[in-house]
Amino acid sequence: MRAAYGVGPDTTAQLLVTAGSNPERMRAEAYFATLCGAAPTPASSCRTNRHHLPLGGDRAANAALYRIALVRMAGDSRTREYVARQTAAGRTNKESIRLLKRAIVREVFRCPTPTVAVPSIADLRPLRQSKNITLTVAARHFGLWPTAIPNLERGLRRDAELAGAYRDWLNAA
Repeated sequence: MRAAYGVGPDTTAQLLVTAGSNPERMRAEAYFATLCGAAPTPASSCRTNRHHLPLGGDRAANAALYRIALVRMAGDSRTREYVARQTAAGRTNKESIRLLKRAIVREVFRCPTPTVAVPSIADLRPLRQSKNITLTVAARHFGLWPTAIPNLERGLRRDAELAGAYRDWLNAA
């Protein structure tokens, strides 16, 4: 997320806190926009066609989006061109920022869920048992507390380096 232009550590943390505290509401980008208070709702009357941001949602996340929008408006040429197009279309600066915040939500929504490869640990326990190695012997070999090995085998402890070394040691035994 930090690779996106204008997204700093504080705004990243706030958006992740907002997303993380409500994982059931993160089904789609529109839900995240609503959660951040950046989903426009119609506020039209008669011949006036306008939108406003809802009062619900996380105000701190909305403020983080606003800060990202301001940074982009000040330093990003694509954003400045976008705001100039919106101004030429007759939109106010406030409306341009609303549209920009929604575009930022679209971009940021795709960021916090990169695919991470997790090494498989399903083979460790059967391999140890087939070699008749006790948990105490394995823990003593690695200088660990005896409960560390079963926690590693059951997936309660995530340590890819230890799992690789343990697998190599079991294969060599």
